[in-house]
Amino acid sequence: MNTEKKTASVLTLGCKVNQYESEAIAEKLEENGFTVVPFGEACEVAVINTCTVTSEGGRKARQMIRRTAKEFPSCRILVTGCDAQLEPEKLLALPGVVYVCGTRNKMTVVAEALRAVNGDTGKKNGVVPAEGDFEEMKIARFDRTRAYVKIQDGCNAHCTYCIIPHVRGDIVSRKREDVIGEIRALAASGCPEVVLTGIETSAYEYGLSGLMEEIEGIDGIRRVRLGSLDPSFMKPAFTDAIASLSKTAHHFHLSLQSGSDRILAKMKRKYNRTMALNNMEYLRSVMPDVMFSTDVMTGFPGETEEDFLDTVDFAKRARFLHIHVFTYSRRPGTPADKMTDQVPEDIKIERSHRLIEVGNGIRNEIYREVIEKGEPLEVLIETVKNGIASGHTGNFIECVFPVPDCENLRGTFVNVQPVGIDGETLRCEVR
Repeated sequence: MNTEKKTASVLTLGCKVNQYESEAIAEKLEENGFTVVPFGEACEVAVINTCTVTSEGGRKARQMIRRTAKEFPSCRILVTGCDAQLEPEKLLALPGVVYVCGTRNKMTVVAEALRAVNGDTGKKNGVVPAEGDFEEMKIARFDRTRAYVKIQDGCNAHCTYCIIPHVRGDIVSRKREDVIGEIRALAASGCPEVVLTGIETSAYEYGLSGLMEEIEGIDGIRRVRLGSLDPSFMKPAFTDAIASLSKTAHHFHLSLQSGSDRILAKMKRKYNRTMALNNMEYLRSVMPDVMFSTDVMTGFPGETEEDFLDTVDFAKRARFLHIHVFTYSRRPGTPADKMTDQVPEDIKIERSHRLIEVGNGIRNEIYREVIEKGEPLEVLIETVKNGIASGHTGNFIECVFPVPDCENLRGTFVNVQPVGIDGETLRCEVR
C-alpha cells in the first residue's frame, strides 16, 4: 500500500452539527496523509456520518452504505453518528462496513481509517456510551462563506417524539476559550460569518450571550448567527444582551414543532404558544428588522384539525420567513411511538402540503413589503454562476442579482436594491 496516496471521502447526513463534525473528520484525515475526494468517487475509505432524527434518516444511511459497497467493492466503509449510536450491530453487519462508532467518539474514525488502509479489514464496533466530556475537534477552513462552529452537544429535554437525547446523551459544552480560539483562526483565514451550533444551542453552559460578546471583538468576523433555538430561551434578558451587539445576525431559527398548546403539552415542550409569541414580539420591539424561521411537525399523535389550524394561525401571527415542514415519524423507544392516537399518513402529508403553502404565502408577503419599502440590503455573496450572484442578508433573506462575469465577488458584501420575487428568492440589482 502506497501510504502517500491514501484516499478517503466523507458523507454527511442530517443536521448542521453533523456537517461541522464531518468537516473536522475530513481535515483530520488530511492531516494523517489522506486525500479527501468528493463522496461518490472511488476511494479506499468512505466515512458516513449518519442521522436518526427520523426513520427516513436511518433508511438513507443504510441505502448509502449498500450503494457504496456495490459501486466500490474494495472500499472500506466507516460509519459514525446518531444512527450508528442507535443500531451499531445492524450497521456493522452491512457489506463493506469495517468500523462503527457513535456520537461521543467520532474522531476515532481517523485512526480506524488508517487501520483499514494498512490491511486490517476486520469488523469492529467502537460505539461508547453517549456520556462524558465534550469531544474535542476543530476546523480550520469553511465552505461557501460561513463556518459552523460546534459549541455544545447533547440534550436533556426528552421530548416525547425525540430519540436524540438517547443517542447524543446529556448536555456537554465546549470551553469558551476553545470556541474563541477556533473562531479567531477562521477569521484569520478569511471567514466573515460564523454560526454557533449544537444539538441544543441555547443550552450552552458557559453563557451564550457572553460568548457572543467576546466574538464581537474578533476582527474579520462580520456576522454571528445562532443555530436552532428553543422558543422558551428567547427571554427579554437574553434578547437585550445580544440586540446591542453589532455582529448579531438579525435572524433566529426557532424549533417550534407545533402552534397548538395541547400538542405542545403532549410533546413535553417547555413553552406554550403565548410564551413563544410574546418572546418573538419582544425581540421585534428591540430589533425591528428581525426575521424568524422554524421547524414544524404535522401529524403528531392526537393532532386534530383544530390543533393543525392553531399551528397555521401561529405561523401567520409569527410571520415566519421560512417554515421547514415535516411529518411526524415514529421512533421506537420514544413515548410518542406508543401513543394510540396515531394520525394516518395521508392526513400528515395533506397537512404538510397545506402548511407549506401557508409558509410560501407569508414569505412572499414579507418580500413584497421589503420591495415596497425600497431600502437597500446588505448581502454577503455566497455563489456566483453564469453572471448571477446569490447570498443572504443579515436577517437571512436570500437574494439573487446579476454581476459582471469577470468579477469574483464570492465572500464580499454588497448593497443591493430589491426589485421583485424570483421563486423563493428576492430578485435584486446591485446599487
